Amino acid sequence: MIKLNNVVKTFDGYAAVDGIDLEIPKGSAYGLIGSNGAGKSTILRILSGIYTLDSGSATVDGQVVFDNPEIKQRIFFVNDETVQWNNYTLPEMRDFFRTFYPKFSVESFEAMRSALDLPANRKLATFSKGMKRQAFAICGISCRPEFLYLDEAFDGLDPTMRIIVKKMLVDAMLDNEMTVIISSHNLFEIDEFCDRAGLLHKGKIVFDRELDSLKGNIQKIQTAFDEDYTKEDFKDAGINILHFDRTGSVVYLIAKGEAEDIKAKIAAKNPKILDIVPLSLEEIFIYELEVLGYDFQNSKD
Repeated sequence: MIKLNNVVKTFDGYAAVDGIDLEIPKGSAYGLIGSNGAGKSTILRILSGIYTLDSGSATVDGQVVFDNPEIKQRIFFVNDETVQWNNYTLPEMRDFFRTFYPKFSVESFEAMRSALDLPANRKLATFSKGMKRQAFAICGISCRPEFLYLDEAFDGLDPTMRIIVKKMLVDAMLDNEMTVIISSHNLFEIDEFCDRAGLLHKGKIVFDRELDSLKGNIQKIQTAFDEDYTKEDFKDAGINILHFDRTGSVVYLIAKGEAEDIKAKIAAKNPKILDIVPLSLEEIFIYELEVLGYDFQNSKD
């Protein structure tokens, strides 16, 4: 299990991670989502043993990772920064990682390199961004770690390569009981790949839940009335409103709670129509941050 307990990490007085408590079960696919500067990459670097903590504790299988070669052999971090590898070819990267990961599979490496049609004799500096992502993904999977962390794993991949890389990750998880943590701005990827997710905002956890449970607790409702009900009218009815919008007689609501309970409270107002509409993870992300006062429309993400 991966466990963070009241973790604080600051840079020049700014708390990139501010008192986070988090547990990630072994064998799960976990998504870290949030705006730029929310603390996603910092958490991955802490769990990789790159950063020390200002306070709190962070452990992987009960062990502190920093300055711990034994546990680091069980972890692979696909970093967003690759410039230090520019002068390496793929065979040179393969041989480098074989030195530090005893379970490294050359057979898997070559099979994946061939499937992705990555050149063996060109330096990484000549690769496109997507090709670099693929190169590090196959290195990470070939190391056969128990814990694989990916920072913006699918960024720069075209749709076909996304499918291939995701299949490789799923196969590795099944074969090696691997725990995968993905930090991403692409909420569709998180929604499709992960079974659990944590939303970060300004260094704090907004929620940490299984995605099925998360989606079941937030409802998107389309309804219409003869009367001009306001947002306050629905709040007074006991509905926890995250977002309210009206177009003519049609009202759109995003609300927290069980679907049947919310429908019953709206039905008491005699609507002309009342439909529950499926929510995407992206919509949940936006509306949760709106409640916190985050201006998503003006974000650079």
